[in-house]
Amino acid sequence: MTSPPISRDTISEWKSQPTDSRQEAVATATPTPSVRADSPISVASASSKPSTPKKKKNRRAKQQQSPPSRVDTPLSTAVNDDNDMTSLPLLICSLGNPGAAYANTLHSAGHNVVAALATLLQAGQFTKDRSYGNGSLTRSYDPEVPWTLWQSPGFMNESGKGVSAAYRTWARENNMQGRLVVVHDELEKPLGSVTIRDKEGLSARGHNGLKSCLSSLAGVKFVRVGVGIGRPVSRAPDDVARYVLKKMTPLEKQKIEGSAEDVLNKLLAIKG
Repeated sequence: MTSPPISRDTISEWKSQPTDSRQEAVATATPTPSVRADSPISVASASSKPSTPKKKKNRRAKQQQSPPSRVDTPLSTAVNDDNDMTSLPLLICSLGNPGAAYANTLHSAGHNVVAALATLLQAGQFTKDRSYGNGSLTRSYDPEVPWTLWQSPGFMNESGKGVSAAYRTWARENNMQGRLVVVHDELEKPLGSVTIRDKEGLSARGHNGLKSCLSSLAGVKFVRVGVGIGRPVSRAPDDVARYVLKKMTPLEKQKIEGSAEDVLNKLLAIKG
């Protein structure tokens, strides 16, 4: 069972939101009949003057009337938009464990969500980039959503080193503009739920990947996006470890990857 495709309606709706400063003026060269805005205007003109009669061999030639000419003129619309709708540049990093053995496990849910987000943004394939800590990298092609998506190449408890290296390169390329976002799994939260935390001084809440990031980033403020993975019935450490490292069921995978839509909405609202 595979997850259903994710539409781009959220981005389209976000771009089309009205603002107080947006004014629309429609300019046309000459008055025209009312037409649909998404269709060209067809203007038909006909010459009412017949062609000049000619004589040939004492017989009058038939008067010919020129056929009407058709001019297709698109509707000219001038829009004055003083409000910049471009999203804040973001480096969105997912935490998880590497290799096929850990792919699609609950503890690597962050990787699944960022991959689904890349699909939603119609970004390219993830490729290894040495300058970004050897993590897997892709970028949004939409100039109004200047986001870089990155997946950690290392194990969860060492992921901070890669995130720190990727952030240094990205910050240099973006002249220190934008925000760092870390996407991770969150135990004890409902499956597929999304929690955003953007306050300084927050603890890692027992998450080894976040502990590593806090240590390696040395005071760099970042946004945390927690994706719920539920919880086991037992609280015994061994049972919890088995739970987070188990493969997702098809339903769990669908719910976790489906949360990318909610993640997108929340990230679009992030301010500097």
